[in-house]
Amino acid sequence: MGKFDLFNKFNSAVIVLNDNSETVFRNYVFRRIFADFENIKKFSHKLNYNVCALVSNDVSVHSPITQAVLSKEDFSAHVSYQNANNEYFFYDLNAVKKNKYTIIFFTDVTAKINLENSMLRNQSYQKKISLLEDENKNLAKVKLQAQSQAMKLLLLNNISNIIRESIDKSVILKSALSEIAQIFGAFRAYYASSIQNNRFLIQETFGKCEANKEISFDTDINTMIEAGKTTCLTCIKEYKEAKPFREIVQRIILPVYHLNRLLGIIVLSTKQKTKLDDTLEVLEGVSSQLGNAIVQADLYKKNAQMVKDLTNALEELKDTQLKLINSEKMASLGQLVAGVAHEINTPVASIKSNNEIVKKLISLMPEGETTDLLREVNDIDTEAISRINRLVVSLRKFVRLDEAELQEADINKEIDITLDLIRHETKNRIEIIKNYGKLPPVKCYPNMLNQVFMNILVNAAHAIKGEGKIFIDTKYKNNNLIVKIKDNGCGIKEPEKIFFAGYTTKSSGVGTGLGLAIAQKIVEKHQGKIDVKTKLNKGSEFCITIPSK
Repeated sequence: MGKFDLFNKFNSAVIVLNDNSETVFRNYVFRRIFADFENIKKFSHKLNYNVCALVSNDVSVHSPITQAVLSKEDFSAHVSYQNANNEYFFYDLNAVKKNKYTIIFFTDVTAKINLENSMLRNQSYQKKISLLEDENKNLAKVKLQAQSQAMKLLLLNNISNIIRESIDKSVILKSALSEIAQIFGAFRAYYASSIQNNRFLIQETFGKCEANKEISFDTDINTMIEAGKTTCLTCIKEYKEAKPFREIVQRIILPVYHLNRLLGIIVLSTKQKTKLDDTLEVLEGVSSQLGNAIVQADLYKKNAQMVKDLTNALEELKDTQLKLINSEKMASLGQLVAGVAHEINTPVASIKSNNEIVKKLISLMPEGETTDLLREVNDIDTEAISRINRLVVSLRKFVRLDEAELQEADINKEIDITLDLIRHETKNRIEIIKNYGKLPPVKCYPNMLNQVFMNILVNAAHAIKGEGKIFIDTKYKNNNLIVKIKDNGCGIKEPEKIFFAGYTTKSSGVGTGLGLAIAQKIVEKHQGKIDVKTKLNKGSEFCITIPSK
């Protein structure tokens, strides 16, 4: 047994070198681990350690083997070894001096080093993971803030769109309440307008809530509202007069101001935990926009009502003007007719008396050619006198100034009266075709309806150039009097304008443009309606419908 064989029992690799750095012994472990060992120089070149010579041009001083041999004392170093497969292993090198020998022990610490490196890497990874977790938390916070901000912006944008698209205060408030309730998860929301003595009236609601109800709050809440501050408090009652909730809820009160004037409040009730820190800015923005929108909507409503009132006043003024014109016209016509009738009746009475005397004288004369001629002239005069009397009666009936109340009238006869008066417009050129139905007595203002018939008939006669026809149909159906007057004249270019006061299709100096406007007002006075159908060069048809029971 050699003097170094004892090292074969060691678990560590052992090599023994003499003073000349020659290999004297290698134990079994060394031979197994460093199988590619050829000579000590080549072996030492594969070893590296972390000792660095400060000043040296000799490469060998960088070899731990060389340093171990040259050292006069025991030598230790941490070395790495690269095998033929370019794999690295780590060893604790300990060199012991024994006389002229240097005994070098290689203790494998590769696993330890790998473990330490793994632990260092794990620590590094843990730090990175911790940093990433912190970053994720920060990102999550940023994400929540971004989502919250996006929801705020969406709410403001939606309310802005609602305000732009509508000028109805009710629509604006209902839509705004719906939007705000969704953001805060409110199961109930309402807008209450400020009335007096710190009291409010619920006007618009979202969810189950009683509208048109007066409510009030305690002194502290009133102070906050007066200061224009939004509050978010846990409560068991929504307002003083309310019944308690079955569970505690959060109540948000948002004052709505315009300039320094309190318009009202928005109240939200939610079971969702809410912090005003994130939403205060958006609620203030909503309050500002709603305040402006409410004032603008109220102003628009007032302006719209004013315009409506002015329009109604203008229509009433036009109606009054037409009535005054028509009344003046009919009064003047009545006075004229009364005077003309009186003036006509006097000479007609004389003519009638003389005609009766002549008739008696003719009866006393002997029969002959002269007697026959005088009798024929006497008959013609009698018929002429009768016609003059009928015309005077028709004129008096037409103007009937004493008939200011509703009266029962035979409309067919009234139309015939009117036709007698306009005979000069139709004689020898226009054929009147009557299709009278069986009519009951109709309650009406006869003189006014005669005006309607005359205006339409005269217009029909004027619309016919040369010869033509006018058709008159009357009937009673479903408790309605229906009169249709149709002509085959030139038609009307702008039928939608014919009932406007001042509009006329006739030449200047011929028509005033008031006839059909007055006719429409008269028909409306009878709770009826007047319609027209027309075609150019084909003719027009007026249909008058008047309810009668």
